[in-house]
Amino acid sequence: MSAAARLAAVRAAITRSAVEEGRDPAEVTLVAVSKTFDAEAIRPLLDAGQRVFGENRVQEAKEKWPALRQDYPDVRLHLIGPLQTNKVREAVALFNAIHSLDRASLARELAKERARRGGDPLPELFIQINTGEETQKAGVVPQSADSFIRECREEHGLEIAGLMCIPPVDEPPSPHFALLAEIAKRNGIKQLSMGMSGDFEQAVMLGATYVRVGSALFGSRAYAV
Repeated sequence: MSAAARLAAVRAAITRSAVEEGRDPAEVTLVAVSKTFDAEAIRPLLDAGQRVFGENRVQEAKEKWPALRQDYPDVRLHLIGPLQTNKVREAVALFNAIHSLDRASLARELAKERARRGGDPLPELFIQINTGEETQKAGVVPQSADSFIRECREEHGLEIAGLMCIPPVDEPPSPHFALLAEIAKRNGIKQLSMGMSGDFEQAVMLGATYVRVGSALFGSRAYAV
């Protein structure tokens, strides 16, 4: 199947899921997860009209996206992997959205970077919620979510665009999506980054506004998305 056909199939599935729930499909943005794939693997999706892409690492994105953006200047890049505090300046310069705000030290550094930039807007910020409370996974545990959101807003002056989660691989994802939506609703947060190749349709039905899809678009990779 061609890249264009895979893209069309994923977009059709998003549309079906949204319509089934009475949602406008235009409310859902597809983030094509291009981590580990080189520019030549990405170009067919760009040529097919995809413009929002997700990367896991700042350095990898720095190596391949500047040249691609010269040809496709309307591309929007989302950092969906963990962000080290010493990479904040580079990330803010490169990405349009950061989905992995997960600790106070990172919030402080983002606020400092905004000040260094003279108050220019930061990328859209999503707080990562560790809905499964997995010790090996980044993210704020659910019981600390409200206080961390409040800290980001009130102490650091950060505008929080959305929440993100990655459910445990060995559990049904829907309860985790529902939990994320509940936390967002009570904190007045509109955007939900949830759902990957194996479960994005369920995520759309539970309110996702961004779905992060890799293997369904690009095929297999060294590690799953």
